[in-house]
Amino acid sequence: MSDAMENSPAGSQSEATPGAYGDAGPQSPGSGAGADRGATEEIEALRKALTSAEDNARTQRDLYLRAVAELDNVRKRAQRDIESAHRYALEGFAGELLAVRDSLELGVRNGANADAKTLLAGQQATLKLLDRAFDKYEIELLDPAGQRFDPAQHEAVLMQESAQATPNFVLQVVQPGYQLRGRLLRPARVIVAKPADGA
Repeated sequence: MSDAMENSPAGSQSEATPGAYGDAGPQSPGSGAGADRGATEEIEALRKALTSAEDNARTQRDLYLRAVAELDNVRKRAQRDIESAHRYALEGFAGELLAVRDSLELGVRNGANADAKTLLAGQQATLKLLDRAFDKYEIELLDPAGQRFDPAQHEAVLMQESAQATPNFVLQVVQPGYQLRGRLLRPARVIVAKPADGA
């Protein structure tokens, strides 16, 4: 009976079954050394990309810090230049006024012994020195006689009737005004014409 089972087709099939797939069982696609190699290459590529991104971030940070430092230096230089310009501009104007003061002092010192003509010549010379200083620093005289009254530049001290002058025009300048490079230093004090009662 045992000999018949050993020679039967079922017995031979049962013995051949384990050897068909081997001990490890069926192999799945993509497994093994090829899959491991692909994962390793992907990790390596990610590491390289991370290193490149970190290097780029460091470079951008250095550029940003340099730009901030340069901007701060420009701001400080501009502030120093502004302060220096104000200081030296004032020094220059003060230097121009020293000559005016010297001339006035000379006139006062010699005033008791000088005649009227000499005193007048001294005053004219002093005024010329002052005008030169004003011209150098763009201080302009405002003398609006005959012009339309402008409240932005003129100060009306009196309204006076006039049959000849146009109403709201400057009839007389009591005290001239001054402006520095277009900016008002002192308004001109003026008498403004108004219509006569009978007009």
